[in-house]
Amino acid sequence: MDKKKKLLIVVLLLLCVGIATVPLLLIHDSEFGGADGAAEETIMAISPDYEPWAESLLEPPGGETESLLFCLQAALGALVIGYGFGYLVARKNYSQKDS
Repeated sequence: MDKKKKLLIVVLLLLCVGIATVPLLLIHDSEFGGADGAAEETIMAISPDYEPWAESLLEPPGGETESLLFCLQAALGALVIGYGFGYLVARKNYSQKDS
């Protein structure tokens, strides 16, 4: 890998870290809620006597466990997508070398 590509990778990684950390550092005392909480609030505002007709099969013991499961799901999805792209690139490279 040449020097330009290495520099580009480092700059892009730093940009990703900056995008993830700058809002957390600049926005103090904020609550980052999920879509589930916002949907529940909206439903209760529209119809206060609404009762859900289904419940979760597995209820996590706390918010940390729920966050952990969400992160694991995101990591698994990233691995599958990364493997797919890697497979496609490798297949293209090997097919070009054979011809």
